[in-house]
Amino acid sequence: MLLIEDNESLAESVRLYFHNEGHPLDWVNSVEKAQNSLSFDEFDLLILDINLPGASGFQLLQSLRSKGNRIPVLVLTARTEIDDRVSALDFGADDYLAKPFDFRELSARCRALYRRERGKASNDIICGNLIYDLAVHTAVVNGVVLDLRHRERQLLELFLKNLDRVLTKDDISNRLYHFDEAYTPNAIEQTLTRLRKQLTGSSLIIKTIRGLGYLAHVDD
Repeated sequence: MLLIEDNESLAESVRLYFHNEGHPLDWVNSVEKAQNSLSFDEFDLLILDINLPGASGFQLLQSLRSKGNRIPVLVLTARTEIDDRVSALDFGADDYLAKPFDFRELSARCRALYRRERGKASNDIICGNLIYDLAVHTAVVNGVVLDLRHRERQLLELFLKNLDRVLTKDDISNRLYHFDEAYTPNAIEQTLTRLRKQLTGSSLIIKTIRGLGYLAHVDD
């Protein structure tokens, strides 16, 4: 996810909340920086403030939609007048949340947007005998809850959202770590090794595609 918000303390609080939930979230404080991030990276969802220095959030939203970019956008702003809400939705926002807000509601709304994007009504991702709950970040295999570490849960969720698609190490690192978070070169391999052990006996298979990356698929 990408948060576009110029209030540093609020942005850091949102980033920390989602990080603790197992979702790395990148943050920029202007439309210009957001456009730069969107030009070289893919995001599942944008959390967009309206009152920003320079170009407004509305301008970014209009620009994205005019280019055919359908990424889910949740507008997050202190502007609560009905005209502002109508404008946000008419410009292409998928949801609207007024400040101040409860982090739990923000998280729930983000999950709802992700479900809508997938065409699903449930928080569960079901892959054979593996069930992953997006709301509470638990994985169950044959009725047994897996004891996953924080990074293992993040990596599993990433693979589940990208089944049958090759993910490079860059794809994985960009989604598991935010901009200023350091990690060692073999951190991904170590996390993947532990995750594979946890998934022993499950229907989810993670293959190494030599020279390309990794691919997760469901074994029938």
